[in-house]
Amino acid sequence: MTERVVLAYSGGLDTSVAIGWIAEATGAEVVAVAVDVGQGGEDMEMIRQRALDCGAVEAYVADARDEFADEYCMPALKANGLYLDRYPLVSAISRPVIVKHMVRAARQFGAQTVAHGCTGKGNDQVRFEVATTSLAPDLKTIAPVRDLALTREKAIDYAEKHDLPIATTKKNPFSIDQNVWGRAVETGFLEDIWNEPTKDVYSYTDDPTFPPVADEVVVTFAEGVPVALDGVAVSPLQAIMEMNRRAGAQGVGRIDIVEDRLVGIKSREVYEAPGAMALIAAHQELENVTLEREQSRFKKGVEQRWSELVYDGMWFSPLKKNLDVFVDETQKYVSGDIRLVLHGGRATVTGRKSEAALYDFNLATYDEGDSFDQSHAKGFIEIYGLAAKQAAARDERFGNGVDFGTGDL
Repeated sequence: MTERVVLAYSGGLDTSVAIGWIAEATGAEVVAVAVDVGQGGEDMEMIRQRALDCGAVEAYVADARDEFADEYCMPALKANGLYLDRYPLVSAISRPVIVKHMVRAARQFGAQTVAHGCTGKGNDQVRFEVATTSLAPDLKTIAPVRDLALTREKAIDYAEKHDLPIATTKKNPFSIDQNVWGRAVETGFLEDIWNEPTKDVYSYTDDPTFPPVADEVVVTFAEGVPVALDGVAVSPLQAIMEMNRRAGAQGVGRIDIVEDRLVGIKSREVYEAPGAMALIAAHQELENVTLEREQSRFKKGVEQRWSELVYDGMWFSPLKKNLDVFVDETQKYVSGDIRLVLHGGRATVTGRKSEAALYDFNLATYDEGDSFDQSHAKGFIEIYGLAAKQAAARDERFGNGVDFGTGDL
């Protein structure tokens, strides 16, 4: 039986050429796997047919939009997943679901090897290969662009020589990856970090400089997951798509960042994630209302580590799974309504409401009805500051007290 290779297939130039390139270099038959994670663009049936026309012996197409939203975007939302506190892991969370379908196809079609179109400089090669190893340790992985020296120029020449049914151009200024959670843009003139992104960089968001009238939306959460917008029930996928539309129209979610790649280099990336950033803003504020103080403080550290693990391709790792358990437990009372105003590139929280709120009006108010017993404050401060008081007294005894200088206080 001829060996088979399962290729992560996007329908673009590189992966289309990789079908024939892999076959010639390895002698294997290629099974193309295209996974719809809400990236938009061409119809998936057209992509499936293109894979076959380019020489694939089988073409596996999966509509994973709801799966991606439910099982990948929602955990990222619960964890307020932001790498370097800014990037909502747009590409990082899509790779595990793609790999899951690649492994499924490998089992279905009897392949011993999987392939991806990543270079040797980026994070995605790690994400694809570590996820594959985590789900199917027996499978081998090849990367034509990295391992078989498939450059873009060679890809264009190959496509033209073999008359492949794809558009080829030597002038494509950006490398773009997108899904329902957001859009990532890099390379081209963006590699000079002094250059400002031009208007053609953006697609998911409108220019926030001259925004339309402010848009007010109420997001209803149940245990950390959005379940309604303005009182209308939505699935996670519907919530993301609708917030992409509404927040995107206001220019919310534009991110321009120099980030630390796993491979050790710094890279300039421009992201658009209107729905993700608006939902994270709402979710964070609802947690401020419903999480106990120490629980909330500890979760901040968990969120950072969770985001680093996911960014670094460790979605299926034991530690990430452990952190998921903690995050899910914290969401037990993260239910209620958050009112957001979307305008001029910002998603601003203007209202909060939750039956599980730890906010007590009678404790918080300074007006009539105040139930806080202020007589307890003096003793609390004495005990709370006792250790600091003793340390300061010791410093004084050893001549290391605070030097207040000679000027007036």
